Amino acid sequence: MSKENEEYEKKPKIRFVVLAFLTISLITSIFAIYEIFLLSSIEDLIRYIVIGVLAFIDLIFILKTKSIFKNRKKRKKKNKKNQKHIALILFMILYSILCGVVGGVVFYVYGRLNSINKVYVTYSSSLVVMKDNEAKEIGDVKDYTIGILSDKKSPEGYIIPQEIIKENKLNDDNEVKSYDDYSSMLADLYAGEIEAMFTSSSYVSMFSGVTGYEEIASDTRVVISKDKKMRKSDTSENETASSGKSITEPFTILLMGIDSTDEVLNKNAVANGDTLILITFNPKTLNATMISIPRDSYVPIACWPDKSENKITHAAGYGTDCMMNTIEEYFDVDIDYYAKINFKGLVKLVDAVGGIDVEVPKELCTDDSSRGGQVCIQEGLQHLNGEQALVFARNRKQLAEGDFGRAKHQQEIVMELINKMKGITEVSKFMEILDTVSNSLDTNLTTKQILSFYNIGKDIIKKSLAADDADLVNIQQLYLAGNGQMIYDERMRMVLWNYVPNKDSKKDVIKAMKENLELAEHEEIHEFNFSINEPYEKVVIGAGPYKTSYTYKLVPDFTGDSESTARASASRLGIRVSFKGSGGHVVSQSYPANKRVDKISGSVILTLSSSGASTNSNSSSSTNKNTTTDTKDKTKPNGSDTDNSSTNTKPDSSKPGDNGSNGDNSPSDSDSADANTE
Repeated sequence: MSKENEEYEKKPKIRFVVLAFLTISLITSIFAIYEIFLLSSIEDLIRYIVIGVLAFIDLIFILKTKSIFKNRKKRKKKNKKNQKHIALILFMILYSILCGVVGGVVFYVYGRLNSINKVYVTYSSSLVVMKDNEAKEIGDVKDYTIGILSDKKSPEGYIIPQEIIKENKLNDDNEVKSYDDYSSMLADLYAGEIEAMFTSSSYVSMFSGVTGYEEIASDTRVVISKDKKMRKSDTSENETASSGKSITEPFTILLMGIDSTDEVLNKNAVANGDTLILITFNPKTLNATMISIPRDSYVPIACWPDKSENKITHAAGYGTDCMMNTIEEYFDVDIDYYAKINFKGLVKLVDAVGGIDVEVPKELCTDDSSRGGQVCIQEGLQHLNGEQALVFARNRKQLAEGDFGRAKHQQEIVMELINKMKGITEVSKFMEILDTVSNSLDTNLTTKQILSFYNIGKDIIKKSLAADDADLVNIQQLYLAGNGQMIYDERMRMVLWNYVPNKDSKKDVIKAMKENLELAEHEEIHEFNFSINEPYEKVVIGAGPYKTSYTYKLVPDFTGDSESTARASASRLGIRVSFKGSGGHVVSQSYPANKRVDKISGSVILTLSSSGASTNSNSSSSTNKNTTTDTKDKTKPNGSDTDNSSTNTKPDSSKPGDNGSNGDNSPSDSDSADANTE
């Protein structure tokens, strides 16, 4: 063998080096092709071209490597051969790096998007007693009556409590009593009718805003708690309901703000409904409607057996399905998707887009996102960072319009965020936003549906480029007008402030939403009036004014009235009354004051004192005392039960048929006698 051949045969390893890099190139290429293939609905033509190019390069590498091995015994000049081999290896290295980077980026983005829809959620249930109860641990719970939710589908109200009962054999020495709702159960706990109750571990945030329960954290004590990780699809009927729907068709989405200080939104966080924004969006026209639903809106709660009316915020404690179904049934629209974001998420999102610019009506102060200190923002046009934006979104008690003012601020933040995101061009900013969203947001949108928003984004950007300073989408803000009323809460057994929506306003809001969803034919406006001497104000659908005020007839506080005055008041409201005793004045009544008249069965029994009793019989005073509604159509809620000093401060254990009334603290309103019964 010649020396040249001997040197050539001593270096066959280079061919195996080529084979090794071919293998690496093919692996990274397949990885990149697979990840690119997952990006469905995004530039399909470009994706397929890129996949085709990568496959073509792979084929060339395979043929080149095959050629090297096929011609391995042919004599060629060593330097020339090695140069070709080295060039091929370098090309494979660069190609592998490129495919690895592309595949890695897509893998990261797809993984983050995939984690937005949390597959699992951690539920937590607690056994709660009053603070003066002797039970310090679960072994002390003996001969108790324990309240539990009757809904067998409720993870926190039934499923986990049943596991705690079984594990600790609580059925052996205790009585377990079923309830349809947490409110009645809590009222019985405070009244001493039960010694313990199972409830969501988030019960403090659920009830601390309700009159009588402001100190619930110190009034009660947790004996035992248990967490359970469950699939959302196993506990929610709405979770997969719209999984097959295309984003190219009109859809609705419910935005829910969650009062949670956790960094990652992985626990069941529907403990309140303070922020509820219902949006309809038409991808064809890029039109949207947006309505903030007041937390105190008095509507039928879908998941309660009798679907009785209550504050809509109370539906949140029973899970996402209960809240969504309540809104769906009330507004007669299907909610396709939901998105929940916590306090930390909002702060990080605003910071990620570089802050937002809003007009602050006055100096506002609230706790920071960790509830560790107070943050204030000043009056005027301000550039707000994340913590400051949270103040703008949360504060209601310092606003003249209360909860409605807060709702307007929340809508402003949503629109500012949308407009800010159109200018994001830096990859680092995009990744920061993606990290924030994936950690602090939960939704039932599938990854494929989220990716479909890419095409909507393209249309929006085209529109914004076509006109200077154009809004990305045409957002029509809606408003639910209504009246404030102090109504006796059957479950809480106390009088609470409620916001009773106006039926005509509700009808206009539903019509606007259905038109945008293409479920109703749009009516064109052919006439438009304006005055050059008056500034133009955009018409807000649902704001009114409306001629009719839809409120409830309520039972007056008859105590202190003479028999004749009580009969007159009852006749005016269409209430049947009967009397016990004779002479004197009313000292008690069988139904509590401010109870809805349509909820009465039979007559109201009024107990009269003896003729010698000393009570105020002034008729006009009684009339003022008995009034309970505000008939102005645009009554603004103050946003909190605790703001009403005239309501009871503790739950009333009296029930229909009991002698006694909790109506002494009811507010006055001279027009309640003419209120309409819904």
